Amino acid sequence: MIDAIKKAVLAGVGAAAITTEKAEKALNELVEKGKLSANDAKDAARKISDEGKREFEEATKSLEDRLNGMLKKLGRGQEERIKALETKVADLETRLAAIEAEKSVPASDE
Repeated sequence: MIDAIKKAVLAGVGAAAITTEKAEKALNELVEKGKLSANDAKDAARKISDEGKREFEEATKSLEDRLNGMLKKLGRGQEERIKALETKVADLETRLAAIEAEKSVPASDE
């Protein structure tokens, strides 16, 4: 499961890189055609990059929050099972101690 998550995150990074490349190419074409100044293209590229980073960080945080929630739910179920088993073991230990105590008491001959 962790590998699948890593692959999804890396795919997101790859998609962001491709999108940045396409944006830079489109901006360069606008500069070459004279429809956009080089400074405006740099500003637009910086904004696109910043927005992409922000979106990636938000997506990563969202994924992390979801995973933590799932792990907590899994852990909660395990905790309940462990507590139930601990209770059963404690009960069995008490019963075993009582049985051993009965065996160690010598029977009186009346």
